[in-house]
Amino acid sequence: MEYRRLGTSGLKVPALSFGAGTFGGRGPLFGAWGTTDVREARRLVDICLDAGITMFDTADVYSGGASEEVLGAALKGRRDQVLVSTKTSLPTGDGPNDAGSSRSRLIRACEDALRRLGTDHIDLFQLHAFDAGTPVEEVLATLDDLVRAGKVRYLGVSNFSGWQTMKSLAVAERYGRPRYVAHQVYYSLVGRDYEWELMPLGLDQGLGAVVWSPLGWGRLTGKVRRGRPLPVGSRLHATADYGPPVEDAHLYRVVDALDEIAGETGRAVPQIALNWLLRRPTVSSVIIGARNEEQLRQNLGAVGWALTPEQVARLDAASARPAPYPHFPYQRQEGFARLSPPVV
Repeated sequence: MEYRRLGTSGLKVPALSFGAGTFGGRGPLFGAWGTTDVREARRLVDICLDAGITMFDTADVYSGGASEEVLGAALKGRRDQVLVSTKTSLPTGDGPNDAGSSRSRLIRACEDALRRLGTDHIDLFQLHAFDAGTPVEEVLATLDDLVRAGKVRYLGVSNFSGWQTMKSLAVAERYGRPRYVAHQVYYSLVGRDYEWELMPLGLDQGLGAVVWSPLGWGRLTGKVRRGRPLPVGSRLHATADYGPPVEDAHLYRVVDALDEIAGETGRAVPQIALNWLLRRPTVSSVIIGARNEEQLRQNLGAVGWALTPEQVARLDAASARPAPYPHFPYQRQEGFARLSPPVV
């Protein structure tokens, strides 16, 4: 397994990490993702460690905390071998302080996560969404306290916009608070919006991308094909409306290109999609998930080989979309490209 620095921090993370969203399996969304119990989770963790995957990602909102509980139990006795990443800020209840990033919420969320995970520290603590109702100064001061107390080692964000990220980094610099080193983002061959603003920001500010849903919310598993109904076992039947939308025409254009390259390489479609992501600028780690051992072992086949430049170019062309404003006026102007370094 290749290890990379998380942004410009000193922390090294595996190129592939494991997402524990399938652990616990409570509620309409997470129950559809998977219902992995402790025994099954231990087996998946065993396989990950054997392959060099040493970072495990979860969140307090996943199955109402059950994901953290199952992950903590599965890691028992080998906590010092791994990195644990979790997230907070999304609603976990109906109370007035059960959502957001206030001082009260962050301290309680951190303590609850430590208890559920059965650990004394969190290696990467991320805000799952931007809280516009809490001053950034309050958020960063609280996170600083958690770092100084030894309960958190590194800080990150997830699903922030460019201005939200940059404002937070500027406030951190102004007051000498710890900087965010990671941005957990949606990025895939059928979802490349990350490249327009957040990727250049990551390059400029030293933020490492930790990629979620690299297979486009389950659309790039190799089971979704043009002219065919969704497979009976696909989670998209229950979860499609929760995730990033993808137009069918665009999806099938990408899948056609993946199928061609699969025939040339002998690799599975998801392995090719993951390998493409691992080559992208700013990407520190790609989170893979699995409901069973077979899925996990297939995803592990994304490393240890490389697409050719010509194959990458074909995937780039098949997955390209028109640039959103304010980027589109300059997308095809060669002179503008000289104003900033290329990011793709």
